[in-house]
Amino acid sequence: MTELDNSTKPPQISEMFQKFALAFKAKTIEFFAEDEEEQTSADESDFFTLLDSAEEVITNQRVVVIKPDSSKHKQPNLLNETLIPSLFATIAQFHDSYLQLQSAHNPFDVNSIEAADKAAVSHLQRLVEIRNCYGNPNCSPSFNIGSPLEAQVQENQSLLRTLGILVNKLQSEIDFRDNEVVGMKQKLKKIDESNKRLSKRLLDSKTNILVSFGVFESVLDYSCKSAHCFTKLLIDLMKKVGWDLDSAVNSVYPNVKYLKKGHNLYAFLSYICLGMFQSFNLEGFGVEGDVIECNGKESKVGRKKNYLRHFVEHSTGDAIELLRKNPDSSFSRFCETKYQQLIHPTMESSFFKKLDRNGAILSSWRSSAAFYEAFVNMASSIWMLQNLAFSFDPIVELFQVERGVDFSMVYMEDITKRGVSSGKTRGKVEFTVIPGFKIGRTIIQCQVYLNRDKYV
Repeated sequence: MTELDNSTKPPQISEMFQKFALAFKAKTIEFFAEDEEEQTSADESDFFTLLDSAEEVITNQRVVVIKPDSSKHKQPNLLNETLIPSLFATIAQFHDSYLQLQSAHNPFDVNSIEAADKAAVSHLQRLVEIRNCYGNPNCSPSFNIGSPLEAQVQENQSLLRTLGILVNKLQSEIDFRDNEVVGMKQKLKKIDESNKRLSKRLLDSKTNILVSFGVFESVLDYSCKSAHCFTKLLIDLMKKVGWDLDSAVNSVYPNVKYLKKGHNLYAFLSYICLGMFQSFNLEGFGVEGDVIECNGKESKVGRKKNYLRHFVEHSTGDAIELLRKNPDSSFSRFCETKYQQLIHPTMESSFFKKLDRNGAILSSWRSSAAFYEAFVNMASSIWMLQNLAFSFDPIVELFQVERGVDFSMVYMEDITKRGVSSGKTRGKVEFTVIPGFKIGRTIIQCQVYLNRDKYV
């Protein structure tokens, strides 16, 4: 009995714990195997939710909280808050110094150049130090970094100085341009004065050319041709309405013996020319409002220039258009006066009443375009001739010969171009066809019709 009891010893504590550990391990593996099957079908987001849930409390465990080292994060805060604003401020200061350096070269100032150069170099050195301090916690810059607000103030001050330099530069350019404008205005004034002198010389040269015997003779020839054209048109109208030309001629110059039958037409030409040239020696043909008062030498010179200017303007324009644009002008009054003097209303009525099948009497010389144009062209040429005559110094004078005067080859020309037979007695003038003109000591002969029976 005793031996049996001795052979059955009670188990040791360590062995009991070993068995317990094995049993716990087996149960634990089985437990986690079941949980693993369930969690493989669960969503991954739920798994993290369970881990973060505040309801899961782990008891009897030590929690270790790792805090960041404040010494390691102190320098990055300084970099973000102070170093970068200082960097921008230094760049602005360098820009300001560089502009000052450029400005000091024009005008060249040695002291300003040296000061601006030193400032620019110091700002570059500061930029180098800022670069070296970037990411280096042990950096100790030689300059006072200061607060971000101070750096921003420095940056703004540098920008203001930069803007001030630019404004001064622009103002200098404006002043330079203003000086150029003043200089150009002075040059322009001198050029204008020179142009006025040249224009005066040119006008004087043109005046000398225009106010010459040749020009006056050319305008007179044109006036005579215009008078011939209008006279021919007038005679054609007389023939068409059945006028007796011999009776009409005799009413103009009675008891004239013509060398040929056709020579009676010279009487009509004389009637037109002498009527148009009447009052030629008066300013503006004596039309009211055309007389210019002359008070002294300057007014006389100015008056002559005005006549020459009127001559040029009238010669370069269209006479009919001038009448349409300015019906109250002196030229228009001249046309009205001369037409009423030459074409009596009874004559006009006779012409156009018989030409018009309806029997209507045309009230004005403007009613017939051809008749109107011929008269205006003749009047325009004579108007120009008179303006040119009053531009001469002395003024060109018109003269004509009365009936019965002895023929003179100095002052007269036979319009028939037949010449005068030699003898003691010279021919007598029947009438003047085209008047003559005296230009200083030069004479333009008047054209006359002579009585051939007076020749010896």
